[in-house]
Amino acid sequence: MIAADTLDHLRSLLGERLQTAASVREHHARDESGHPSALPDAVVYAESTDDVAAILRLANRCRLPVVPFGTGTGIEGAAIPVRGGLSLDLSRMNRVLEVNVDDLDARVEAGVTRLALNEAVRGHGLFFPIDPGADASLGGMAATRASGTNAVRYGTMRENVLGLTVVTAAGEVVRTGGRARKSSAGYDLTRLFVGSEGTLGVITEVHLRLYGMPERIAAAVCAFDTLEGAVRSVIETIQAGIPVARIELLDELQMQASIAYSKLEGLQPRPTLFYEFHGSEAGVEEQANAVAAIAEAHGGGAFAWAHRTEERNRLWKARHAAYYAALALAPGSGSLVADVCVPISRLAECVLAAQADARREGLLAAIVGHVGDGNFHVLYLMRDEREREAVGRLHASLVERAIAAGGTCTGEHGIGIGKRRYLEREHGATAVGLMRALKCTLDPHGILNPGKVLPEVDA
Repeated sequence: MIAADTLDHLRSLLGERLQTAASVREHHARDESGHPSALPDAVVYAESTDDVAAILRLANRCRLPVVPFGTGTGIEGAAIPVRGGLSLDLSRMNRVLEVNVDDLDARVEAGVTRLALNEAVRGHGLFFPIDPGADASLGGMAATRASGTNAVRYGTMRENVLGLTVVTAAGEVVRTGGRARKSSAGYDLTRLFVGSEGTLGVITEVHLRLYGMPERIAAAVCAFDTLEGAVRSVIETIQAGIPVARIELLDELQMQASIAYSKLEGLQPRPTLFYEFHGSEAGVEEQANAVAAIAEAHGGGAFAWAHRTEERNRLWKARHAAYYAALALAPGSGSLVADVCVPISRLAECVLAAQADARREGLLAAIVGHVGDGNFHVLYLMRDEREREAVGRLHASLVERAIAAGGTCTGEHGIGIGKRRYLEREHGATAVGLMRALKCTLDPHGILNPGKVLPEVDA
């Protein structure tokens, strides 16, 4: 509980931007995950880096937990205030500060969403490609090292953040990186904060790479006889070096759900790949022909093309709605979304094993994935306690299998609450100890998003 004098001080700093109403606190008590909600004691709305610095100085003095909040679209509980304190809402920090057309970069406040940035730069013939599905805030995307459907060609937030403005636990403002495309000057602080999930500092500005709009964009859907055939065609496509912009996998259960939920007439509930090709007219045709030949060799059918913008948008809207489509298979069920990433050579065995495990337990478990970079998700549905226990076992088995294959427990969702116990298994005790030392150096009082990422760091 926040002391009355601390609340009074915050009110003097922020006025109406400090909120304690139950409805506001409840909105900031959860994200899109299935993790239990937790109420913050208060919600503060920052409108500038100076606001964030002032809030953190006071919170650090009073040993008050601070949990950054963007759009609340995360699914590992990173924005849930498990220790109470302040939910620091950055959504009002929504200005595009600069767009440098010739240098292909932009600087934005943390609350700007990816769709808002793309709207701002579209008139310059530019776009920002990182697309996790939700219209997430760019500060949150940097904090969780997000990726999404375009990562196979354009990379993740790690590759596309040039620099950051970060406020430390002590309220000091740090600017990292710069507009140069490379540097060997000192430690790479930008990469330290990207993916730190608000535990090392609060990101208030993000400097991002932009890209020129392709001359031609074409999307296609291809159904396969078997899930193994679909996955092996992906592996061969990547190994052949074909620069596909997107390759998304939906297994037969997910296709059944998406056809019903998104009204995808003409498609069948079979293992399916969604593709998108970017480039020149000739380049797109060459890519498509090469991929179609590989797909056919692995049991793929004819490509169903979406050339017009509205057709492509409808297709990708259905892919982004896959989570909600799967939930509609069993309304009222609990859910858990697994997020693992493995070397591309081990993708087929890991995906097939996950599907086989779920079928053996009689579970509804839809598989989707940004499989071009080895990242896939299993959305487990839980209708009773037996299924809940089974999902716990299968999730642990899936993660262990991914790590044993040389992969990771989370390809893009982050550690948050749900993956803390796997961090040492993946990185080893010495590496996790170094992470703890960094946390203690940057946040000695443990006020920044406590209870997240590092196992028992603040116990």
